[in-house]
Parts: sequence; structure tokens; C-alpha cells
Amino acid sequence: MAKGVKAAVIGAVFAVMVGGAGYGAYNVVSALGGDGSGIGDAKRSGPPDADEVAKTTKEFFAAWEKGDAKAAGSFTNNATVAQQLFTAYKAAGHIGDVRITPGKATGRTVPYTVNATVSYQGKSKPLEYESKLTVVRGLTTGRALVDWQPSVVYPKLQRDDTLLTDTAASPPIEAVGRDGSVLTKEKYPSLGGIIDALRSRYGDKAGGTPGIELVIRHPDQQAQPDTSLLTLSEGTPGKLRTTISPTAQAAAEKAVKLYGQSSLVAVKPSTGEVLAVANNRKDAFNAAFEGTKPPGSTMKIMTSAMLIDNGVTSMTGPAPCTPTAFWQGQTFKNLKGMDPNPGATLANSFLRSCNTAFINLVDKKPLTDESLTLEAQDHFGIGEDWKTGIVSFDGKVPAVSGPDRAANMIGQGQVQMNPLNMASVTATAITGSFRQPYLVSPKLDDRQLATAEGLKASTSSQLKQMMHLTATQGTAMNAMAGMRGDFGAKTGSAEVDGQAVSDSWFTGFRNDVAAAAMTEEGGHGADAAGPIVAAVLRAAG
Repeated sequence: MAKGVKAAVIGAVFAVMVGGAGYGAYNVVSALGGDGSGIGDAKRSGPPDADEVAKTTKEFFAAWEKGDAKAAGSFTNNATVAQQLFTAYKAAGHIGDVRITPGKATGRTVPYTVNATVSYQGKSKPLEYESKLTVVRGLTTGRALVDWQPSVVYPKLQRDDTLLTDTAASPPIEAVGRDGSVLTKEKYPSLGGIIDALRSRYGDKAGGTPGIELVIRHPDQQAQPDTSLLTLSEGTPGKLRTTISPTAQAAAEKAVKLYGQSSLVAVKPSTGEVLAVANNRKDAFNAAFEGTKPPGSTMKIMTSAMLIDNGVTSMTGPAPCTPTAFWQGQTFKNLKGMDPNPGATLANSFLRSCNTAFINLVDKKPLTDESLTLEAQDHFGIGEDWKTGIVSFDGKVPAVSGPDRAANMIGQGQVQMNPLNMASVTATAITGSFRQPYLVSPKLDDRQLATAEGLKASTSSQLKQMMHLTATQGTAMNAMAGMRGDFGAKTGSAEVDGQAVSDSWFTGFRNDVAAAAMTEEGGHGADAAGPIVAAVLRAAG
């Protein structure tokens, strides 16, 4: 934004100051606590009744429309902050002529539609949106009050956001896919926040000129750039080429809709280019790139690499699958129904996802507390400061002792990953080379991509064979049924504190596409994440 504009900080709340008259009768007497405000009413207890809800919302909307910040704040349970924000909203957001149309209340919650006008530097445009509020009983006054949240004023507002109308911080961009076709938020909803992030980072390098916009400005611009809400004056967009495959992205958008709280990333193993990013979540968090969850048994790809590289075993070597395994005070078990196999090979225990087989090898020489960490960093590039083009979490496999050393081997303990990381792990496993994933060519801004040694040819070959066996004979068999070409997969389910159901993880490859998905509380890997990954591999692999 241009200098000199004073931002309105949302804090825990947000509000609109407007001019004009509109919803209901309103006067100074009611604002100061006379008839209609409720300030002079006797203290009451219990949830507000229907009459109180109707009265409070009517007077709150009237004050909001009138532009009386003090009065509007007085009808909320955070009057001081609300008053400040009602006042600041008009100065920074330049929104006026507000008209509020309430809908039918459901209990103490009232939906409504806001119609207003945004005016700045001779430009004006209408603004219309829907939101809702809830009326609660004031803890100290006993009054019926609006429970104040940023979303009362605009549904996308979050804590510490600001709302501004001004010359845009960055020129608009026309993001295009690897084939040159335009990528829009409307066609690919999961790319909305990503396009905003790319605009913030590369808008000035794409050759465009900024326009005038109403935006939400978030407190951490690096992690969450401006969210554009309304354009008053169009800028000139610059063209920004990305690595996204429209075919893969379309398949990913459709696939994540199969299960809520799901995220997926697909990459091109031969180059590291990101082909698709998709999230189906209740919030706007890019869990596909920024998630920090234990990956469950998908971690056994890197654990197997560690065992092979350190000479502990091989895909045809021993990895006994016992009913339980014990390590430094903790007992580890397998999923219910898994038959023990004391003579199992690593390949057999991998395809069946036997936890105890891996735990039983935790203390074999020359393994140390650092072995898994070094394997992840040096060979798979995990935690090596990836520069993808937007904010990303690059995985974490800490060196630990005690029970967590064993838990880390099966993707529990202190290991943290996301679909981006696991798609890259699969790509490294099948090619033998770590190629850091990226969305925008590093040539655009001369950034240095992360590097790692990669894998020995023999290690990569064994991992690829074991993943193929898992997809044709093991836990991934049903999800990958009917897959053609060169393919393989690994399932995972991760227990998370406070969740009754485990997170579902799945990663796989087909030809020159590797993908990984995670579904929160999705159960076994093949139950939710598996069908998501398989759908993308069938469409794009």
C-alpha cells in the first residue's frame, strides 16, 4: 500500500464504521442507555431470549449503519476495542453507505447481508457480503450483547488482520500453468491463496502495474500476503509462469473433495516441479505445503533407506514381524489383525506395514540416535531450507533418544511432515536424486534451491521395488487397483494426541508423477488418502 495510510488493526475483533441511515430507528438517547439500549435494564441471567436477540441486533445494526462507533461498540461484549475498530474501519477501509438486511435467526445466531460502497480517490464500487453474529449474555452487566468476533464484520477476517483500500502493494499477476493456460481461483479454488502469495512475492518481477483494491492485510506478510476483496481500479497484470499442470491440478481439486480436511501435492520426480497443490479444509491453511504432522508409516520409506544404507538389512534380508516390540520402556504393536511373521524380509514387512519389524532393528549397529536424521537430511533433503516460491515447511526428523527414537522410525514420535515433503520423498526414492520441489523457476529471482546427496542406485532400486510390491500385493493394493505403467505406493496412518481416529497418509508414483496426500482423522492410509492420490496418478501419471 502507498505510504501515509493508517491501517486499522483487527486484533481479536473487527468492525465497520459507515455513514448514512438505514436499519431501524436510531437516536442518541438509545445509544446512551435510554429506552431500547438495554443499558438501564435490570440485570438478567441465562441465555438471551428471542426478544432480546431481536432487540440487540436491531439496535446494533442501526448503530453500525449510522456510523456511531461508540454506540455500536456498546452493543458488543468488547466495547472498547469494537469502538476503536468501528472508527478505524472507515478511515482505512473507506467503506460507507452501509445497509444491513437480517435473515431469520436460528436460536441466538442471526445471519445478515451487508451492502455498502467502497470509495477511494474518485473510484467507487458496491460491496456485498454475508455474515452472522451470535447474541450472548454479558458476564458483568447481564445485558444481551453481540459476541464480538472479526467475522461479525467480514467472514474472512482473522485475529490481527487489517482492512485497507489503497494502491495495491503488488501488481496483479496472470498466473499460467506449464502449458501456458491461465490459472484462476475460480477454476482451481485451492490455488487462490497460492496465487496471492505468488503475486506478493513476484508481482513486481512479472511486469505489471498495481491498481486500487480493498484488501485484508495479514500481520505476517511473508506467511500470508494480502487477500484481495474488491478491485476499484484495475492494474495491469504481469504474466507469471508456474510449474502447475492444469490436468493434474483439476484432478487434485476433484480428488480432495472426496474427504474433508484433505491435502495433496504432486511433483515431477525428474525435475522437482510441483504439478498440483490442493486443499479441502474448513480454514484457509495451506496444509499441503505448511502442515507439520507425523506421517505414520509413509516414513518407512526413509527408514528403509537408512537400514539399507547402513548395512543393517536389505529388501531380501531379515526384518522379523513380531506381535510386539519393546524399546526403552515402550511397547510397540501392529495394526489389529496382522499375523506375525518371524521370518519376514524387509520387503514383506514393508508391504504389510509391520511396525514391530522396524522397531526390532532400531538398536542394530551401526545405527545411532542421529542415523535417521542424517538419512533424511543428507539423502532426501528434509529440513534443508527449501525455496519453493512460497512459504513451505520442509520436514523435520530430529535426532532423539529414548522411546521417540523408535517411534520416529514408524513416522510417529517427533517426526513432522506434510504432503509436499512426502511427495518429494517418493520422488527421491524412485529416482535416487533429490530435486527440491518448486512452483516458480528459480531463474526468476536467482534463488538457490536446496541440495542433497540423493541415494545409491542399489538403495533406490530396492525402495522402488518395495513400493511396487506394496501397490500390487500389500496395503496399497486396493487403492492402486487397475493402475498401469511404472507405479508403486506406501500407506500410513498416524496417531495424533486428542484425536479418536488416526490421520490417513498415502504416497505413490506412476511414471514421472509422484504424489502424497493426508486426510486428518481419515483412518488407515488406504481408506481416505489412498483414493485421493490414486485418482491424481490415474489422471496425470
